[in-house]
Amino acid sequence: MPSDTRILIVDDHEDTLYALESALAPLGYQLGRATSGDEALKQVLRGQVGLLLLDVRMPGVSGLEVVRYMRRVEQTQHIPVILLTGFGADHELTTTAFGLGVADLVMKPVDPWALRTKVRYLYDAHRRHLALEREVHHLRALLTEHTGTAAHPRPGLPHPDARVPTQRPAGAHAGELEKDRT
Repeated sequence: MPSDTRILIVDDHEDTLYALESALAPLGYQLGRATSGDEALKQVLRGQVGLLLLDVRMPGVSGLEVVRYMRRVEQTQHIPVILLTGFGADHELTTTAFGLGVADLVMKPVDPWALRTKVRYLYDAHRRHLALEREVHHLRALLTEHTGTAAHPRPGLPHPDARVPTQRPAGAHAGELEKDRT
């Protein structure tokens, strides 16, 4: 993960952004902010986000729509997301959020200590996941160099949440995948 990777905090209320930044500042991580779902997606797609704290209900693109889009794009599908809501527990929201592979759903106002603990764990786990992927790619390159033949490309490490579908290898069609299973 690049050293300029940050935790992105997304909320349409300035006071909430300030409170979340204040709660996370003691961790020492680089923090970014966005005030809309659209702005958050742009920052995530630039590849500099290692964790997303995302308000559920915002004007325009909602937090759930941001997560749906992220899970369909290979470069963003593994980024951990903590959804934030100030509207209390909602069974439908909870079911949808966890169905999309959200790491946690936190009620506002947040407990700063609990939030820091969750963020530290998720951000560090994501960094370790990416470091392992880089190591796997490096070892495959060494193997190719040593044997003189290209190793068959394999998908990266699976998403820690088994409900998130894996990506097909580039150029693979459904029929080709079926042949590989037989």
